[in-house]
Amino acid sequence: MRTARSRRTRRAVTAVAVSALTLTALAACGTSSSDDGGGEPSGSGSSDPSAPLDPKTKVTLTIDCMPPAAKAAELKEWKEDVAEFNKTYPNVTIEGRSTPGQCLEPPRFTAMLKAKSQPDVFYTYFTDLPQVLSEDGAQDITAYVNDRSVPALKDIDPNVLGSLKHEGRLYGLPTSNYTMGLLVNRKLFRQAGLDPDAPPRTWEEVRAAAKRIAGLGGGVAGFGEYSAANTGGWHFTAQMYSRGGDVVDASGKKAAFNDGIGREVARNLHAMRWEDDSMGRTQLLKWGDLQKQIATDKLGMFLAAPDDIAYMVQQLGAEYENFGMGPIPGGRSTLAGGNNYMVKQGISSDKVKAAVAWLNFKNLTVGKGQFDWARTKADKLPVGVPQPNFWTGESKKADDAARAANATMPVENFRSFMDNPVAGKAEPPKAQELYKILDNVMSGILTNEDADIDKLLDTAEAQVNQVLADQ
Repeated sequence: MRTARSRRTRRAVTAVAVSALTLTALAACGTSSSDDGGGEPSGSGSSDPSAPLDPKTKVTLTIDCMPPAAKAAELKEWKEDVAEFNKTYPNVTIEGRSTPGQCLEPPRFTAMLKAKSQPDVFYTYFTDLPQVLSEDGAQDITAYVNDRSVPALKDIDPNVLGSLKHEGRLYGLPTSNYTMGLLVNRKLFRQAGLDPDAPPRTWEEVRAAAKRIAGLGGGVAGFGEYSAANTGGWHFTAQMYSRGGDVVDASGKKAAFNDGIGREVARNLHAMRWEDDSMGRTQLLKWGDLQKQIATDKLGMFLAAPDDIAYMVQQLGAEYENFGMGPIPGGRSTLAGGNNYMVKQGISSDKVKAAVAWLNFKNLTVGKGQFDWARTKADKLPVGVPQPNFWTGESKKADDAARAANATMPVENFRSFMDNPVAGKAEPPKAQELYKILDNVMSGILTNEDADIDKLLDTAEAQVNQVLADQ
């Protein structure tokens, strides 16, 4: 639901005031206010799509998600990367578009696709591919992406690339990925006599640890869960996956959660909330609420992606040392997601080549762009969060070494998570619509001691089946 700044918009779908700002007149950074008018660019580009961009080719690219001015360090790095990119491709003009606050807000994104107003290179989530293709919004870039245009292609996790493919064709290049684990407050674990370096590995252990942490008193909750703004359904899905269950069947057309595993998830949460009193009395929580609780030592643990830790330190004033992470309890599979860039359907071949060249430099080159960890550290941005990391092979070895050498946080606190990887599983089709329905299951369980779990699941199943039938 990827970096904290992008996944937050998946979790809590809220309307925001959006303004598109074009980065212009920054000649020193390789940007310009010039435009090629949308026609064929000038230059001597090859007509062969598999050939990399000719540096002599002149094009202008509009690109989503340039950091806003409020993110000064990130914007500085963007400008530096444009300048470095232009050393190789001096005739490519990068025009960045910034959306203050949130990079991708789903209603705005949908409206943009329908209006065909997306920039040449636009930001999406892994789960957005069906929606983008239904609007004929993305260019098939299969012929443009190879080991010449993206030298580290062979080292990108095939599961990540697979999320960007449809019927064997490639429609995007990844920026980041994530899998969920169990985030813990190390201080509360120690106070409760628990080992923060060995977080619970089963849901039975979670329940037992939550009771001990809640027993500290003072309004401390042992375990927290969401139940509003689509985030409850998102976490219900994660818990289903962790136990080996699913939310939608293999056909993608029928609900699969109204079974024994679904009832296990629901009954365990109901027992923790009402029998154990280990989940706190404030419910109907959404993304941001649990982060505030654990950052202020009022919550022992909850399911999260690793970059929540960076968010809590940067935005909430917490300390890295206070957090740890283990694999998702149950360990059968874990919800995985991420984000990427796609290329607008219908732009010129040279523009597509320029887009691939930029994305390769900015997001897919170890030691450069987003993977320049020495620069990230110098700019006082977080280094050491174990994700995103979609690398395999030699690229992974090199990136892991550079990340460790420049770490700004105690990476050993995440050792349990890193040393016990759980296979990632993609979000279900029509994820946000399904999550909204499943919010009702979570809120019913956590706010009503007399909740009829079977009825909640039956009702949600019928509603989900209707949504899936409308695909």
